[in-house]
Amino acid sequence: MSHVVQAVVVTNFLGTSRASTEAFKTANLLKTLTVNALIYGEVGTGKLTLARYILPNAPILTTDNFDELLEAVHSNSELIITHIEESANLKRLLEAIALSKTRVVVTSGEGMHNELLQEAFSVRIHIPPLSERLEDVEPLLELFMQEANHIFSEERAFEMPTYELDLSKNAVSLRKQLFLHYQFSNIGEKDLMTIMEQYLSDKLGSKNDYRNYLHLYEVPLIRVGLRKFKSQLQLADKLGLNRNTLRKKIAEHSHYGLD
Repeated sequence: MSHVVQAVVVTNFLGTSRASTEAFKTANLLKTLTVNALIYGEVGTGKLTLARYILPNAPILTTDNFDELLEAVHSNSELIITHIEESANLKRLLEAIALSKTRVVVTSGEGMHNELLQEAFSVRIHIPPLSERLEDVEPLLELFMQEANHIFSEERAFEMPTYELDLSKNAVSLRKQLFLHYQFSNIGEKDLMTIMEQYLSDKLGSKNDYRNYLHLYEVPLIRVGLRKFKSQLQLADKLGLNRNTLRKKIAEHSHYGLD
């Protein structure tokens, strides 16, 4: 997510579900205090967004350059450190933070299970995955739609998607999915063929390629058909297939979520 979007997400994302509301309340309290804090959760849950809300003027560093990070700890009044659990020398870094007068907010993907982080930060904010706070999904989607409208100079009205939402990487996968559907909603047959050609151009080469890539056509066709007609019998009739043939294809592609 871009910094611009992250700044907006604070008001549109953090504050809808109960978990987000509690995290946002703690963040508001931290804005008035001078204590260090740890924000942890999965990728795409809004950790950096919340850290930026608490310390809006603080520089943001990763743990890639350890010497640079140590210098920043001693030379700044405020600092945000992302992915702190990936530090090459976490113990030394935490000792430097404890000895410095720098106000630090750090993010981590595993703060709950890291004993060093638990000992170093008495104030910890856990942001659960989107799958556990579904109330936050619609505001996020609406925000991403506004962003897409701005990028593509369009004014589409927001409607909740009818397709299955991808929350595997929380806001990251959700935003990517919406942008793809946004771009593909007006795609033509020629455009679709061009995309398929580009995808297949460096993949063909074995003797079974026709069968190996037939699922790229069959899976979406069957998935849409089942969603539209609600019945394998009706779908088989519409596709001109024997019902047993359709059942066989559904079973063959079951690992793609067909049932």
